This record gives sequence, structure tokens and C-alpha cells, in this order.
Amino acid sequence: MKSNLLPRFLLWVAPLTFLGLLFFYPFLRILSFGLNLATFSTDNLQLAFHVLFFTFYQAALSTLLTLLIGLPSAYLFARFDFKGKALLRALTTIPFMLPTVVVAAGFNALLGPRGWMNIGFSNLLDWVHRFPIFNSLFPGPFSPIPFVGTLGGILIAHIFYNTTIVIRLVSNALSRLDPKLEQAARSLGANGRRVGWNVTLPLLRPSIFAASLLVFLFDFTSFGVILLLGGPTFATLEVEIYIQALQMLNLPLAALLAFIQLLCTLTFSILYTRLTAQVAVQSAPRSAYQHKAKTIKERIFVVGFCLLLSAFFVLPMLALPVRSVSRLDADRGQQTPVQYGLTADYYSELFINRNNSLFYVPPIQAALNSLGYAVTTVVLSLLLGFPAASALARPGRLERFLDPILILPLGASAVTLALGFIIAFGRLLISPWMVPLAHTLVALPFVIRTLQPAIASIPERLRQAARTLGASPFHVWKNVDLPILGRATLTAATFAFTISLGEFGATLLLARPDYPTIPVAIYRFLSLPGALNYGQAMAMATLLMALTTAGILFIEMQRLPGGGEF
Repeated sequence: MKSNLLPRFLLWVAPLTFLGLLFFYPFLRILSFGLNLATFSTDNLQLAFHVLFFTFYQAALSTLLTLLIGLPSAYLFARFDFKGKALLRALTTIPFMLPTVVVAAGFNALLGPRGWMNIGFSNLLDWVHRFPIFNSLFPGPFSPIPFVGTLGGILIAHIFYNTTIVIRLVSNALSRLDPKLEQAARSLGANGRRVGWNVTLPLLRPSIFAASLLVFLFDFTSFGVILLLGGPTFATLEVEIYIQALQMLNLPLAALLAFIQLLCTLTFSILYTRLTAQVAVQSAPRSAYQHKAKTIKERIFVVGFCLLLSAFFVLPMLALPVRSVSRLDADRGQQTPVQYGLTADYYSELFINRNNSLFYVPPIQAALNSLGYAVTTVVLSLLLGFPAASALARPGRLERFLDPILILPLGASAVTLALGFIIAFGRLLISPWMVPLAHTLVALPFVIRTLQPAIASIPERLRQAARTLGASPFHVWKNVDLPILGRATLTAATFAFTISLGEFGATLLLARPDYPTIPVAIYRFLSLPGALNYGQAMAMATLLMALTTAGILFIEMQRLPGGGEF
């Protein structure tokens, strides 16, 4: 027993040391700041209550709207068989993995002040004004449709992000329901509405509640969407933590808000764990109860929702690359006539410091910074993930106790993680290493969950046979383990690389001004006036979207059977 326990304990030394120094210690420092009696002033408590109320309000409203689209979509995928189903499911999945800055830039390109919709309506109104008969009907200049800086923009982006959660969880549960239950109810005279209300809905209730709680949790901890599309007017806990920490330099109040958020997310995580346990107990083998649309109502439903989902998930991501190569307004702040057409200027400008500023960091340098951080994150995640995954692959009492601890960083927001770094390490923040260390905290749970089933699948008899033939531990690993783990290692590395490339919340707080990343650079360009800055933001967001999408597709191609879904 002792001989087995010692090697297992050694496998946990590096991962637990990493989590202790970079996760638990910073959070203890947050607690010490947030629970200071000086922070419990009337003004601070009023601000915290106001921000907490709006955070709950926008998360609850976003969840309800997501269910309105997600539940019928889940029924579509679970019950009907139609052409292009796999492609449509993939289209609904990709947005969930995209960085927030890409999604914000996509909706900005479609619905923002310089977006396609507003430019199209402006041109249409200009054309209408050529006819005097319409001047009285459409007087005055065109006012852009408000989207950026509105609650509606936040809600639409949240629906775009989280609809796939409802589709995946509810459609999986619906496809596993025994069709004989519904058939028996119909044979007893129940119509379709009563079957759905009295039979199907009660069986789906745990899955619907689990999906709703998960969507609520993501909306509750949303940062990039609120900051980029809502602006400072709509301050959630995440945004207010960022404002108090970096703009107001009020670390005690930021720590108090982070402590409140930790309590809320911990409560939601516990509820979600219990709900998923109920879903797992009720799950059954997948049924093949799918059919083609036959009646007129079914055809209208299938065609209508296919068009709705395709437009909703494709248009923002299509508007982004097209906008990055389109000249639709005057550039460089000049009062010149608008010249429409295709252009590559926004991409070429990524390499130019046009104002010769000493403090200007070219976007291409931000891209190189992101790649450097991502590569470092991959190396650190694999070095820490392999020992932990190896220990979890042969679980014992120690592993069953430590397994939930590895997932704790996912329950904390990236902004809160960064705040913990700021409070705990202070002067060490000048080191560029802080950014990849924070990225590794976020990526490590995904890496471990990817490697664990692959390591568990290696037959022990192959290792024993290699040792019997005189192979050293290194040769056993090289000739037995490595060939089997190759695909899982590539997938885990891609996970870490993609997460690091798109991480925005922690990076915005921790990145040095002279070492920005692609998401931070996009945020800076979107915050600056001028068509040239806007075009460069579109170009950088397009490149980031291409890199992230390639990583997502590679992960899907390399996904191991039984490896689970993320």
C-alpha cells in the first residue's frame, strides 16, 4: 500500500503546488481584502447591491431568452432528420468556443454604428431622399440603429453564445426518452399538447433545469460581452471588479465584489452538480426516434428554425471577415468622400506605426505576444496535466478527494483570478510570465480531462510485457504510452493553445501595456475613434476567429471516443 501511495503522491506534487501558489493563495488574499471591516461602508454596500441586482437581472433575462430559442432547437435536433443537420449543429457549437472579442466584433460589424445593417439603411434612406415625395415620410438624416451600448446587444450576444448548451443537454436527454411512453399516451387519447405537458416535460425537467443553470452561470460571470457591447453603463460584478481594480484603484472594494461573486458561483456550481447527477441517473440508451418532416406544420417548423438558426449564427461571423476587407467610410479621420470597395489596407496597416508613437505597439507584435503566451501555456499545461491525469487514470481514495479540486479554477471567473494575482503578487506583475500562468490556470482542467481517458485506455499488460523484455521506464513510456497518447496530447495542446489565444478577462488586467495580446489589441482599437482603427479591429478579429475555428475543428476531428464533451 505504501509503495503505491508514494508514487501517486509524487504525481500530485507539481499540480497541487501550482494550484496552491497561483489559485488558493491569491484567493485567500482576496478574502483578507474583501472581508476587511473598512470595506463594509454604506456606499460600498449600496454599490455592491446595485451591481449584484443588475448581474442577476441580465443573467436571468438572458437565460429565459436563450431557452426560448434553445428548447425548440433541441426538439428540432432530437426529433427530426433533415439534410445538413450535422453542419447546422456544428454552426451552433462553434460560437461557444469563440473568444468574446471575436463575437463582439462580429456583432459590431453586423449591427454596430459602422456595421452592415446601419450602413445599408443609411444608403437606402439616401436613395429614398432622391424622390421628393418620400422626404416628408422619412425626414432628417439617418440615425443609426442602437445596438452597441444597449441591454439588447448584451442579451443577443448571450443568446448567441449559450444556445448550444440548451441544444446539447436537452436534445441529448430528449433523444434518450423511450418513444413508447409518448405512444402509450397517444393511444389513451391524449393529443400532442397533453403528451408534451404531462409526459415529455416532466421527464425533461432535470435536463432543462441543468441547462438553464449552466447558461445562467455563464451569463452571470460574463465579462467581455458586457464590456465590449454594453459599455460602462451596464456594470456587472465582473465589469465593476475591473473598473474598481484598474480604473479606480480601489482594491478592497474590488475584492469585496469578487468575494460576493465567488459565493454566488460556488452556490450555482453545487446546484448544477446535483442536477447533472439527476440527469445521469435518468439517462437511458439513445433511441432512434427521429423522422423526416411529413405534415405541413412539421415542415414549416423544420424549415423555419433551420433558416433562423443559420441566419443567427452565420451572419455575425460572416459580417466580420467581409467588413475587414471593405471600405465603407472615410479613413484616417479625413473629410474625404466615401469610397466604397474592397481593400487590404486594414491588414497592411497592422504592420505600420503611422503616428510614429514611442508607446505604440504594432498589432503584429500583439499577435506575436499572443502566440508566445499560447506556446508557453501549452508547455506548462502539459507538464502539469500529465502527472495529474496519470494519477486520475488509476483512481484511489486520494484521487477521488483531489479530483474536484482540479476543477475549481473553472468555477472562478478570469477577472477574479487576475484580481487575485494583483493582490497577491503586486510587483511581480511586471513580469510577462503572469499572463501565461493565468492562462494555464484556465486551460489546465481541460487538458487533464482530455488526457485522463487516453491514459486510462492504455492496457497495463503492454507495459508489463515491455518491462519483462527488459525495457527501462523511459523506453516503456516511449514505445508503449507515447504512440497511444499522441492524438490526445495534440488535442490537449490545441485546447490550451486556443484558450490562451482568446482569453480576454484575465489578460486585460494582467498584460503589460507594452505586451498586449490580440484580444486586448482588438479592444483598444474598438475603443478608439476613426474608420482605420475600426478596420484594424475587424482585421485582427478575423485572424483570431480563423485561428480559433481551426483549433475547434481540429479538436472535433481528434476527439477520442468516450472522452466527453466540453
